Amino acid sequence: MAIELSDELIKLEERAWAEIQAGALTVDTAVAVQDAITAHAEASGQSRLAVETELKRRVRHPDEDG
Repeated sequence: MAIELSDELIKLEERAWAEIQAGALTVDTAVAVQDAITAHAEASGQSRLAVETELKRRVRHPDEDG
């Protein structure tokens, strides 16, 4: 089953990834991403781990085929 991700969720993870790379990740950003992942997983009936894994793969390794 393909993991569907919302544009909002991807944008949140992109912001978090940019902050991580700059050494400036804030607690607020980290919590926002984690809360959004949990909400998306619950709403879609998908595993939270599967959603988080696919989200990180798409944002951090966009050239990899999924």
